[in-house]
Amino acid sequence: MVYDTWKQYLEELADPENIDVASLVQKDSLNPDFWEGQGLNPLIADRLYKIAKAFFESLRLDSNIKLKDVILTGSLASYSWSELSDIDLHILIDFEQLSDFELYQDYFRQKSINWNRTHDIRIRGYEVEVYVQDSNEAHYAKGIYSISKDKWLLTPSKYNKQIDFDSVKRKTSTLMVQIDDVYEYYADKKYSQALDMAEALMEKIKKYRRIGLEDEGVYSIENLVFKVLRRNDYLKKLSSLKILSYDKKMSINGEHS
Repeated sequence: MVYDTWKQYLEELADPENIDVASLVQKDSLNPDFWEGQGLNPLIADRLYKIAKAFFESLRLDSNIKLKDVILTGSLASYSWSELSDIDLHILIDFEQLSDFELYQDYFRQKSINWNRTHDIRIRGYEVEVYVQDSNEAHYAKGIYSISKDKWLLTPSKYNKQIDFDSVKRKTSTLMVQIDDVYEYYADKKYSQALDMAEALMEKIKKYRRIGLEDEGVYSIENLVFKVLRRNDYLKKLSSLKILSYDKKMSINGEHS
């Protein structure tokens, strides 16, 4: 199809009827490329642990801060995996041992973002994404596998309730339109407004997902909407717009003060 304008293309993309939710449908079994019997393929487990250990060492923490565990979670540790899944590799640290919780939390977040942005490690075609997790925090997942201990901490099971995919599509569409609105402000060089909108929208989506996880878990409408936005790159688009808007807002290009 040929579009007359970029806006028309975005409107078509955000139409609920055109939003793909096929990757959310459960499979009959765990991914056979990763799982053998009751455990993770030993070669994959060894490689993921080495990646996690190297990342942990790159944090250069005090010697008293130990690596508590390395876990595999997310869709590849459940029946909801698809070709769009990532390998969610979580490095567990006891945040109570840290001298400044908020400072370290931001440091870990930035280190993870930078690592994920600058590396493209793939296991059986799936991209590895690292994340530092507080070992004391509640983690919402359908499956959690300890690579360090080589055992399931939470054995995955199938979700038996009917998922309202129409609601997922409609709510995803609404957020996609709002993200496209941020782009419109950025394209019009209204960088302050674009930055404010991007920050507010990122916080809104984060809170929206958290409420869903706390209420109904990983198969909540809110969490599934988040997954679709991540898999169709709209979350990446929003994050990029936030960074670009800030950079443009703070730049001086020949203007006289």
